[in-house]
Amino acid sequence: MKKRRGVMRTMILLVLGAAVAYTLYANFTKDHTQKVAVGSTAPDFILTDMQGHKHHLSDYKGQGVFLNFWGTWCQPCQKEMPYINNQYHQFKDKGVQVLAVDINESNIAVNQFAERYKLDFPIMIDKDKQVMYAYGIDPLPATFLIDKNGKVVQYHTGQMDENTIREFMEKIKP
Repeated sequence: MKKRRGVMRTMILLVLGAAVAYTLYANFTKDHTQKVAVGSTAPDFILTDMQGHKHHLSDYKGQGVFLNFWGTWCQPCQKEMPYINNQYHQFKDKGVQVLAVDINESNIAVNQFAERYKLDFPIMIDKDKQVMYAYGIDPLPATFLIDKNGKVVQYHTGQMDENTIREFMEKIKP
């Protein structure tokens, strides 16, 4: 009986050890998705906003695009969204567009979030995460600044304050 218990404990330890080793191996050797490089053309995409309008990134050539990836559960996203909305109102008539891409959440959750924060820039949901993968997003929030020629000027990850957002929009203003 003691021998059987010892064998079982050894087997469990081996399985746990193998799981830990695999996890470490997978994390250190995973194929890091290449983020879109500064200076390269931003990958085009088509997403539908919460009002049912389709947005092709390529339709915004000639304007600066503040492309923000976010989630309703993301605390930094919650803090920066009102600032993004304020600056959107300052820059929308100066040739800067905000496109906010939620990552794979329900329409209900995104609509409630938008209503709570009174957001009125285009909000789209990347239901199948194809745009997220194309841009190599990890973690949220992540923002790409795209100039009037469709080139990525800057990539920023993490929470932004209102001054940073203003500076970013000024940077991509045509």
